Amino acid sequence: MTDSTSTSTAPIRVTVWGENRHEQINPVVRGIYPEGMHTTIADGIRGLLGDEATVTTRVLDDPEHGMTEETLAATDVLLWWGHTAHEEVTDEVVERIQRHVLEGMGIIVLHSGHHSKIFRRLMGTTCSLRWRNDGSDRELVWTVSPRHPIAEGVPQPLVIPGQEMYGEFFDIPDPDELIFLSTFTGGEVFRSGITYRRGYGRVFYFSPGDEVYPVYHNPGVQRVIANGVRWARPTRERESYLVTPMYLPGEFDRPVLTDENGGLIDYYTREPVAVRGEGAAS
Repeated sequence: MTDSTSTSTAPIRVTVWGENRHEQINPVVRGIYPEGMHTTIADGIRGLLGDEATVTTRVLDDPEHGMTEETLAATDVLLWWGHTAHEEVTDEVVERIQRHVLEGMGIIVLHSGHHSKIFRRLMGTTCSLRWRNDGSDRELVWTVSPRHPIAEGVPQPLVIPGQEMYGEFFDIPDPDELIFLSTFTGGEVFRSGITYRRGYGRVFYFSPGDEVYPVYHNPGVQRVIANGVRWARPTRERESYLVTPMYLPGEFDRPVLTDENGGLIDYYTREPVAVRGEGAAS
């Protein structure tokens, strides 16, 4: 296998996951997102990417939270919005999602998803931050990496008239890339758009999106998310990240595994491999 970028023209397979609890119990949220926040986020991606993406949605109360093995295997980029029910997501599902990220699936975590089990698992920290939600904050999202593909076409600054304040210190590992930095009316700053690589997968966290404000109707926010989907898309076929292959003496670039009978097979092709000196071609 090579590290070359995929030239596939197949649509990006996107799954938008929403907790879908606030929409059921809060009339303000239901008024802003009558079909659910996940539907608005999905519609924004469809509107900007068109035939470039196929977009489906899943919610917390679906069987296995909608995160079945079959769904994740058919997902190139997963978007995650959660807030009040993080602990209801089972550890089995979190481990399943983490495995798919490590094997190459992209993931975009939105707003209060910073405290989700999957984001904390991927970061290895508490992911805690400062916050204030008094209805009076304006957020300015400043692009600090203008040549990054996620920033393409995003207003400078991106103005969000009403939003929950998120501020530093944000307990995360140092990001691979800082794309957006937000400022608020109280003078706070926040690393609002950051990326990581985890295993073979790409991770993008974008903070704007409290449920009581129409943030996901904002065209600039929709542009950031659509760009994030393009960026997080896998660039090669997914492959196992959890198996540690073995290398034979002198075979520096040919990983092998053992099969159920104790024989050797090629790590990539799963074809039998003969050891040098056994009289068979390897």
